[in-house]
Amino acid sequence: MLQGQKLMRDLRVVFNKLAWLNKQEMEEQLKGYSPSEVHCLEAIKDVNNPNVRKLSQRLFMTRGAVSKLTKKLLHKQLIERYRDPNNKKEIYYTLTEAGERVEAIHSQLHEKYQARDLKVFEEMSEAELEAIFRFIERYNAHLDTEIKKEGVET
Repeated sequence: MLQGQKLMRDLRVVFNKLAWLNKQEMEEQLKGYSPSEVHCLEAIKDVNNPNVRKLSQRLFMTRGAVSKLTKKLLHKQLIERYRDPNNKKEIYYTLTEAGERVEAIHSQLHEKYQARDLKVFEEMSEAELEAIFRFIERYNAHLDTEIKKEGVET
C-alpha cells in the first residue's frame, strides 16, 4: 500500500471513530435536528452576511440543497430571513433565539470533545504539529484546485 493511501485510510478510521464516539450524545442533545441542519446553523453564525451562495460554499452543498435546508430551518423557527437596506435583492439569514440555543449546544459538545482529546495534542511536539498543519494546508490547496476544476467556488 502506498503511504498516501495508508494515510488517507488511517484518517478515515480516525474520523469514523470520532463520529462513533460522539454520535450518541450528539443525537440525544440535538434530538429533532439533522447534522446538516446543525451545521447550517453553525455556518449562519460564523459567516458574515450569510446567504444561499455563501452557505453553499461553506457547507460544500449545492445552492438547491441549501435552499431546502434553510426552508426547513425557517419552518422550525431556528432562523429568520432579512434583507440589507442597501441591497433589497439579496436574502440573508440570522439565527433566532431557538437557533442560537441549538447552535450553542452543538458548540458546547465540540468543546467537550476537544477537552477530552486535548491530551493527545499536548503530547505532540511543535515540529509534529507543524508537519501536520503543512500537510493539511497542502492537501486543502489541492482539493480547492480540484473543486475549481468542477466549476465551484471555494
